Amino acid sequence: MKNKTALIIITLGLIVGIGIIFLGGRNEGDNTNNSNTIVEQVQNTEIKDGIQYITIKAGGGYSPRISVAKAGIPTKLVVKTNGTYDCSSSLRISSIGYQKILQKTGEEIIDLGISKTGVPIRGVCGMGMYSFVVNVE
Repeated sequence: MKNKTALIIITLGLIVGIGIIFLGGRNEGDNTNNSNTIVEQVQNTEIKDGIQYITIKAGGGYSPRISVAKAGIPTKLVVKTNGTYDCSSSLRISSIGYQKILQKTGEEIIDLGISKTGVPIRGVCGMGMYSFVVNVE
């Protein structure tokens, strides 16, 4: 009986350790590209009628995690959900004082104002597990 208990404890320890290795170290500002991180960057920005729109999807995290916006233009963030029931539906953007639980399916348009060069806009889920950044150039 003691051997089974010890085996269970060791197995659980290994599972937790592996989870920490793969998920550890994530935070709101962690969007750097290193050998252990795959960073997705796509063109998801468009300008219509003098307003810049940045579109991201929320569900199992945020996609893309890194976006690029032009400075000095009124900017709106379009967050799309489609059956989103995880923590990415709880969105916080501290720099503009935004915090809301998004609709499970739909579109939320968030006014980011006029962004300044070199001042990134960071968003994070309610649990701090998922994040995204809009780099302003």
